[in-house]
Amino acid sequence: MTDNHYRYDPPINTTMKRIVVLASGRGSNFLAVASAIERGEISGRCIRLIVDRPGTLAAVRAEEQKIPVSLLHYSDFSTKADYEKALSDLLHMLNPDLIVLAGYMRILGLGIIREYSGKIINIHPSLLPAFPGLNAHGQAIAYGVRVSGCTVHFVDEGTDTGPIILQRCVSVAEDDDEVTLADKILVEEHIAFPMAIALFCQNRLKVFGRKVILLPQSSEHNPHEGH
Repeated sequence: MTDNHYRYDPPINTTMKRIVVLASGRGSNFLAVASAIERGEISGRCIRLIVDRPGTLAAVRAEEQKIPVSLLHYSDFSTKADYEKALSDLLHMLNPDLIVLAGYMRILGLGIIREYSGKIINIHPSLLPAFPGLNAHGQAIAYGVRVSGCTVHFVDEGTDTGPIILQRCVSVAEDDDEVTLADKILVEEHIAFPMAIALFCQNRLKVFGRKVILLPQSSEHNPHEGH
């Protein structure tokens, strides 16, 4: 598909979606999403940022945007199960329509993934299914690819295996290293992530098996269509 398929269409009779973002680091993708919401490009509102450690730049950016922040410091919990229970309890309280993983460096537990199936979106810095997991930029450089990019996908029970919503590409130059490639891809991430979230909030994404179908804008008037 060309980028024209992913244009920002004004939402029609769309209820504002409740969006919760999980982040672990600098928050550049979080800021891209929050800025798109502020510009009216996403028919939703970010009701909370959840971070898993103190001192994240993501939390600073959320406070600047006047978005509430919850800290669940992973090191404060005796086990991963305890952390997941606290996260699950917080999500129940927030009742999100969409959970966005924006540089969240932990693998969600199966209980949360199953409970919010079709409502969790992640972004990965490669053209999946190539180079899943950690150090995708380094994997791409080592493999010698000529094209890389980013992938926005729904989260399932595997690692970076969920249905693909959209992808954006970059050329890999002969003199690129992990840092320069990461910088190139990050530019595309800041376009792709808000775009995919906007489509979700317009009720325009339908999953059929491994495929995500982009519904026309008018489908919101059809009571048989939706997620």
